[in-house]
Amino acid sequence: QVQLVESGGGLVQAGGSLRLSCAVSGIIFSINTMGWYRQVPGKQRELVATIASGGTTNYADSVKGRFTISRDYAKNTVYLQMNSLKPEDTAVYTCNTRGRVGLSGALGDYWGQGTQVTVSS
Repeated sequence: QVQLVESGGGLVQAGGSLRLSCAVSGIIFSINTMGWYRQVPGKQRELVATIASGGTTNYADSVKGRFTISRDYAKNTVYLQMNSLKPEDTAVYTCNTRGRVGLSGALGDYWGQGTQVTVSS
């Protein structure tokens, strides 16, 4: 089994900052990639940022220069530092991890429950 526990969402004014955290727990053999996605009502879920095991990062064009993804390898935790927030960043942000979990070590893709981020103008 594996669990993804998110924290850090909330309400912030435009131009402000938030830091999201996601801790992965359970039977974990290895985590290859961790990331954040977001979704608004009526829209498809979209990638925000990912970070691979080697440290390579990938960002959506809309957040480059404003958001930074990082991870604590010892704690199996991924962070998303969000600066210069805009109203269009308002969405439910969901944590994702891809890795080998459980006694079998099978490769899988796992998701958190999502946390609301609201940016007011």
